[in-house]
Amino acid sequence: MVTESKPEILNKPKNNADGRKTVLSIDNLRVWFELRRFGFGHAGYVKAVDGVTFDVRSAETIAVVGESGCGKSSLMKAILGLHKPTGGRIVFEDKDLATFDAKDKHWYHSSVGYVQQDPYGALPPFMDVQKILEEPLIVGGVKDKQERLQRVQTVMEEVKLSPVDDFLHKYPHMLSGGQQQRIVIARAMIMNPRFLVADEPVSMLDASVRVEILKLMRSLQEEHHLSVIYITHDLSTVSYFSERIFVMYAGNLVEKGKVRQLLDNPLHPYTKALLTGTSEPDARNAETFKEIPPGEPPSLVNPPTGCRFHPRCPKVIPGLCEVQFPPEFEPEPGHLVSCWLYQ
Repeated sequence: MVTESKPEILNKPKNNADGRKTVLSIDNLRVWFELRRFGFGHAGYVKAVDGVTFDVRSAETIAVVGESGCGKSSLMKAILGLHKPTGGRIVFEDKDLATFDAKDKHWYHSSVGYVQQDPYGALPPFMDVQKILEEPLIVGGVKDKQERLQRVQTVMEEVKLSPVDDFLHKYPHMLSGGQQQRIVIARAMIMNPRFLVADEPVSMLDASVRVEILKLMRSLQEEHHLSVIYITHDLSTVSYFSERIFVMYAGNLVEKGKVRQLLDNPLHPYTKALLTGTSEPDARNAETFKEIPPGEPPSLVNPPTGCRFHPRCPKVIPGLCEVQFPPEFEPEPGHLVSCWLYQ
């Protein structure tokens, strides 16, 4: 059996108004990458994540949405422990990741599952399904072969790959895209994690199987009481899978709210721009799109001063948006927005 050694609890557990414990807490997180000139001289930083703060509650699914290059993947990799934060804190179950030793990191990586974006690229082509799913168990210390096989069979049934014997000895290239993604999900679930990070898990799949995979992940989340971070650029899929949405732009979170709250009443001009790009058929999008000037996210090496969206914003307040970074305002309960329009 797997034996876990948990790191020392640094703080008292934090409970929310709904009674659910905070599982993951991100406090003023910064992930900067140093640039060097000719490999030696300092040439600045890429500020991929720059002052992000949020909490994830137990058995809750939150979605982090934004354009490519906004910092979603860097945020995800910092949470997974693949990038070392430049500043701020990541606290999992009241334990600061910065204090972890090797044993603590092993415990943490067993507690957090990861669903990759590209299923074919995420699966080793030289291993069959059984070996792919057994590998985390071997690394995790499960020595009994029969126990490993039983766990593999159980998790394959959970992701709806049955009859199991038909898939155990197949290689990734013998599976469809949807089946490959089910194997990726099974591998993320094989160690019975308490937290799951899903990096655009349906963006590489056909439209016909996207909702199917999201419903599968939702059922697993409910059955195992998982907390989940769902990384995506497509707002049209979040209503199938998430409870709250965090909108990210140029390394910052610009709006936070419950799914229906945010989709029905977007506040930040950038959120409104994202909604125009969804596949939801809505005649109002044609008019809304006219209000949002085209453009690209700013360089994270030299981001704009003040609000980072102000060069593209149709409602910029001269003399304010260009100079001062907006704090979070709360126009309605639980709906937060970083925009001077709501001061």
